[in-house]
Amino acid sequence: MVGAWLLALVVLLGISQSLGSQYNESVSLPGTDSQAAVSLLKKSFPSASGENDQVVVEARNGTTVRSASVKDPVTAALVKVAAVPGVESVISPYGKAGAGQISQDGTVAFARVTWSKVAADVTTDDARHLIDAAKTADGPDVRISLGGQSISKEEGSGPGLSIVVGVVAALVILLIVFGGALFSSLMPLITAIVALFIGHAIISLLSHALDTPSVSSDLAILIGLGVGIDYGLFIISRHRSAVKSGVGYLEAAEEAVNTSGRTVLFAGITVCIALLGQFALGVDFLYGLSAASAITVALTMATSLTFLPAMLGFLGEKVLSRRERAALAEHGPLSTDATGFWLRWARFIEVRRWFVAVVSLAVVVVIALPLFSLRLGSSGAAADPTSSTTHQAFNALARGFGPGFNGPFQLVSAVSSADDKKAFARFLADAAHTPGVARVTPPVTSPNGEAVLAILYPTTAPGDKATVTLVSTVRHLGPKAEGPGHPAVHVGGATPTNIDFSHVLSDKLPLFIAVVVILAFLLLVAVFRSLLIPFVAAVMNLLSVGAALGALTAVFTWGWGSSALGLPTTGPIDAFIPVLLFSVLFGLSMDYEVYLVSRMQEEWHHQRRTARGDADALKAGAVRHNHEAVSLGQAKSGRIIAAAASIMILVFGSFLIGDSFVLKEFGFGLGFAVLVDALIIRGLLVPALMHLSGPVTWALPARLGRVIPNLSVESRSDNGRP
Repeated sequence: MVGAWLLALVVLLGISQSLGSQYNESVSLPGTDSQAAVSLLKKSFPSASGENDQVVVEARNGTTVRSASVKDPVTAALVKVAAVPGVESVISPYGKAGAGQISQDGTVAFARVTWSKVAADVTTDDARHLIDAAKTADGPDVRISLGGQSISKEEGSGPGLSIVVGVVAALVILLIVFGGALFSSLMPLITAIVALFIGHAIISLLSHALDTPSVSSDLAILIGLGVGIDYGLFIISRHRSAVKSGVGYLEAAEEAVNTSGRTVLFAGITVCIALLGQFALGVDFLYGLSAASAITVALTMATSLTFLPAMLGFLGEKVLSRRERAALAEHGPLSTDATGFWLRWARFIEVRRWFVAVVSLAVVVVIALPLFSLRLGSSGAAADPTSSTTHQAFNALARGFGPGFNGPFQLVSAVSSADDKKAFARFLADAAHTPGVARVTPPVTSPNGEAVLAILYPTTAPGDKATVTLVSTVRHLGPKAEGPGHPAVHVGGATPTNIDFSHVLSDKLPLFIAVVVILAFLLLVAVFRSLLIPFVAAVMNLLSVGAALGALTAVFTWGWGSSALGLPTTGPIDAFIPVLLFSVLFGLSMDYEVYLVSRMQEEWHHQRRTARGDADALKAGAVRHNHEAVSLGQAKSGRIIAAAASIMILVFGSFLIGDSFVLKEFGFGLGFAVLVDALIIRGLLVPALMHLSGPVTWALPARLGRVIPNLSVESRSDNGRP
């Protein structure tokens, strides 16, 4: 088994290295106004439909951009920029076409660079050549910075340092949990790393067949690392517990896979369902993201169920530390009964179940309240590291021309007559006098004469609420019905596209949530043979997601604690983050739910089997059996869930130290949600509710029981004890 996985690792890495990757950042939004603008530009303005970047010029030491010490090197550099392979055109601020590209105080200017291809096709090498050519103008009196999507992609850095920090932090937690047993602590990490390397190779190959953004690999690593380590922790902890109780190593491995392994299987399937549910949104940008993450989770699940048990066969007695082996030899097998802090914690909840349920629910609701102020958009260059050229270009343009020059709109219309052109000119005049508009450029007719194009610069930044309102306002300035002399005007560009993307996701989010919740509910009904458990799990998972989005809004939009996290800016949440957070958190929350409730279910069946043969005792003791099952199940699983959550929080939190703003959003959202989920929801609220619901928790109508397949997590040994 180990040889098969290592062979797969070597072969897939070799193939992916030879073929490379073909990541695609493009977003297609059929039926939206911004997509109509893109289609018309591709048809009539092929040069304008390519990626647009800016070369921003800042005069220094008291000079202006018209000073010879600035103009001469900039002009020479722009000639080199125009010669970069793939560059379609360069509009210099010193030419007639570049009128308006110099700020009023003369200290800032910009050149517009248009590629012959869309941003998805501009490689990092292409962007680097552009940066190097433009930077030749840097000198004592001039500073050059560049902005644009392709420039951001070239400057982007992977999550390398974050991964190292996360792995080291996880290893420390595992050493504490496993009593210093080094090999047991390393196994979850090794298992996850094998899955991640194979997953990275498959994602690279997937990019050739499916539109896959480059961030897919980073997000998949983030998800897979946390999930994979937790899966290994669940299985090894059960294996070690069995060994300490006197079970042989082979039998202990079998028991671990038959119990915790089943939990991993169903939890992993739930995560994959939640991730693949993004296909229900119908947005191709998310297809690659969801597929890449689901593949990685499936691989971590598979390695945990096959590679890890095989490695346990090699470890043998080394699964325990020397001290633990010596204690086992001297004192004999340890009792598996629940004791200590976790049992006291469980009994506290049992006794004060109403108080615990009300208070913990109130806390989660309060944390989730900022969710109602959630604003979707795009973080953009303002969120790039302050040392990056894109961030410097953003600030320079905002300082010289106003924040709106970082998010221009493309106004494009199909024309077939002189009346159509006059109508477009009237539209531009109305747009220019609209509040919130800084400037509108004169119209330009396409080479084929079938379309006209103008650029509108708002007064507000791309992420401001006012900019979202302005896009809607400008679109309503156009004719109510298209016809002769009344051509339709489409509003496109990066900012309107991001706004349309947010609206599309918001409109389809209820369908996506419904699909994921229903599928997960049906799976849990089959697993636990209960209707109440899946219902409570679904509601609790939605509360976890709500708490994550509430905290994300408070920090990344309102700015609470943003300076402590080193955030360069605040603003809207990237539009696809809530979708990904819901997918991942719904699945991760189910991990803890399945692990917690499966231990409770084991105890419930044990309690009922102990009283079997005495019908009166069974009936009279049902409530007491439920309390015992819930308390003992929580006591036996609480330590492992706390350790697993700690690892998740540290792994996800490590992504806050990186440069990627998207990974910061994702890491913070996941880490905070796991904290709330494990500490409040699974540690307090769920056990309290199960105490309150009583024996009905485990009930399933007989008719439904005959239809639903039995996929029980519980495994029984020959003596009937789980």
